[in-house]
Amino acid sequence: MKNGFRRYLSVGFLLMSLSLGCFSQESAQEYAIVGTGGVTGVYYPAGGSICRMVNRLRSQHGIRCAVESTQGSIYNLEKVRERDLDFAVVQSDWHFHAVNGSAGFADAGADTTLRSVFSLYAEPFTVVARVDSGIKTFGDLKGKRVNIGNIGSGQRATMEALMKTLGWMQTDFAETHALKSVDQAKALCDNRFDAMVFVAGHPSASIKEATTSCDSRLIPVRGPEIDQLVAANSYYQHIEIPGGMYRGNDHPVKTFGVGATIVSSSEVSSKVIYEVVKAVFDNLESFKQLHPAFQGLSKKKMLELGLTAPLHEGALKYFREARVLGKN
Repeated sequence: MKNGFRRYLSVGFLLMSLSLGCFSQESAQEYAIVGTGGVTGVYYPAGGSICRMVNRLRSQHGIRCAVESTQGSIYNLEKVRERDLDFAVVQSDWHFHAVNGSAGFADAGADTTLRSVFSLYAEPFTVVARVDSGIKTFGDLKGKRVNIGNIGSGQRATMEALMKTLGWMQTDFAETHALKSVDQAKALCDNRFDAMVFVAGHPSASIKEATTSCDSRLIPVRGPEIDQLVAANSYYQHIEIPGGMYRGNDHPVKTFGVGATIVSSSEVSSKVIYEVVKAVFDNLESFKQLHPAFQGLSKKKMLELGLTAPLHEGALKYFREARVLGKN
């Protein structure tokens, strides 16, 4: 690794991982560093949950798993490619583009070393607006102040893809903001902008903060253009956010979205990949209890939804041994 990050954790990072229960005092021979997202999203606890399962068996396999809070999907994919991260949680759309060298990865080209590990939960494209903004439909965002997400985040990239489909430009908004997910809910309720977009599993701490701290509502994202976008791209799907999950939002909200996927590099050892997959899949029922977004997980779905890159050899080895996949 270029910066030796896997082998030399900073004191701050070590303390953060300890707080998640990821480390003990025993010495480990190998690290598995998982890139996630902002601490108020679901990627961060998802990474922490994976590490919790792995570290329970560290005395057997000698692998120490720890999480890193990052800028999001695009950043994670870049760092997996550079080998600064061993694993990453990424949106299925940017997983696709990284493999194919398209969209935001056109200049870098296709990442031939990217490998799929498994899929997690659905991530709806979620729009939250202050009630006093008058925003009731996605089209009402025009002329308003909107947080479109920080550069390098999946939420911003997906918003930009949707804007391109609709023929919108940033100048169509009164203002655009680039706050990270950890900062956006407070800023919304402080009236720094009228609406925010977020691509996240539900329930989301960020959206819960926004709907609890001020009167705000989830906005549907639907229409012929959305139907065409989903039909044309295998990594998108129609999704409905259940009602009653957030204060003041009692009814289901229709939108579209992606899937959260776990990726790695072909350069990460098969042993590390094998043990991480085994820790989660052998204990899937326990894993599902670690976050509400995991409740709908099944082994079948975790091998099908949103995985574009080839499966890592270490993952294939486990899936074949466990007869999750065929042996051929």
